[in-house]
Amino acid sequence: MSRDTSYEAIMSRKNEIMKKAVGIDYTEFEREGVVFDYEGMMKKTGYELDQVREIEKKTSVGDTPVYELKNLTKLARKIGGKGKGARIFLKDEAANPSGSFKARRAAVSVYHAKKLGYKGVVAATSGNYGAAVASQAAMQGLKCIIIQECYDSKGKGQPEIIEKARKCEAYGAEVIQLTVGPELFYTFLKVLDETGYFNASLYTPFGVAGIETLGYELATWFRENENKDPDVVVVTNAGGGNLTGTARGLLKSGANNTTIIGASVDLTGLHMASDNQFNKKSFTTGHTGFGVPFSTNPDRSDVPRSAARPLRYMDRYVTVSQGEVFYMTEAMAMIEGLERGPAGNTSVTAAFNLATQMDEDKIIVVQETEYTGAGKHVSAQLSFARENGISIEIGDPVNQIPGKNIILPKHPSLIKAKELDMMKLKKSYIKNLKNNKRFSDDEVKFIAEETKLRVQEVIRIIAEMKW
Repeated sequence: MSRDTSYEAIMSRKNEIMKKAVGIDYTEFEREGVVFDYEGMMKKTGYELDQVREIEKKTSVGDTPVYELKNLTKLARKIGGKGKGARIFLKDEAANPSGSFKARRAAVSVYHAKKLGYKGVVAATSGNYGAAVASQAAMQGLKCIIIQECYDSKGKGQPEIIEKARKCEAYGAEVIQLTVGPELFYTFLKVLDETGYFNASLYTPFGVAGIETLGYELATWFRENENKDPDVVVVTNAGGGNLTGTARGLLKSGANNTTIIGASVDLTGLHMASDNQFNKKSFTTGHTGFGVPFSTNPDRSDVPRSAARPLRYMDRYVTVSQGEVFYMTEAMAMIEGLERGPAGNTSVTAAFNLATQMDEDKIIVVQETEYTGAGKHVSAQLSFARENGISIEIGDPVNQIPGKNIILPKHPSLIKAKELDMMKLKKSYIKNLKNNKRFSDDEVKFIAEETKLRVQEVIRIIAEMKW
């Protein structure tokens, strides 16, 4: 008798399917109330930092070059004025086999899948992670299925996502492309259930442990070449794994005083699961539609407990506009000779503006780049935007309205990274716990760790909160 694969049946077995596909019993880490043993879960990988470095080295992942962006620094100093303009550096993660930092998280996940005897891996992603998993699966001799949220109901697909599908298929992966909506998670679970493959989720301890090497390499490089730790590291933030892993690697290296700043493209007002708004945005990752909800509710991911928990590590969170990132993408190519994709250029854009406000003896680091391709190019993105009724203008990006227009700055001094209210995000995280009763001392301590607040601050916020 065949197994029931209806939506209701699959969703009712989601915990069973997930446990089998990840090899982790998440209930092992659950404690009282809202508490879970985060560090215990992270250690469940069974791999220390040195072991992760060895795993990545076997497939030529990591040890990517660091460049000083001297021409952008000169421009930042011109705009910032006397004594201002921090030195801008960039870690070129496009040098990884699949062209992004996500090769790091994929390397550990696919290695672990093979070690446990899985015949294949599955990932639900519209981003670079799919290409990373496909690349690593090819190296390890495993089957690979990538599930993408690609089209609206009219069958129109974003050029960036289609480009990533092409790259996945080039590595031999099977790509399942879906329309936007709830079918993604259902299809993902159904494929895991039918194949018995490993869930190479972005949010497992294996994946986040793979990114810790990035932070470690940054600390090591700057100590060897500049005799100091970076003052600021800017990280493009979406699901939170990039920021979490990089920060943990820096901390494990002893870089305790480096400021961690998350950066996202501001897509306020656009709903990521809306069919008619899906193609109104020109960025498929690194935007507030992922960055904000995954910061304030990290366990909304495809595993019971996400290893990506950015509020534990983020000191500041800034946003930039789509037009500003497109402008900086062109600037990177024209004055630095580095043509890279939009995700890493989100943090380049933020870092450029932040550098104008910092003293010139400081160091600000953009911790990743990504490969570029036909569908990722500015021309393809802007052409697609026009086709979907978006006005392309040159002016002041402060007037940009996501889903209505894209404004390319008429001068680089108009690039402004906007601060998000970190306390508001932390309060939102606490409210999302959906607990209107008294929290125990252990729960308050856990919340403090999750939000990077003092225990007394958490107690005050809970007392003032309107549930």
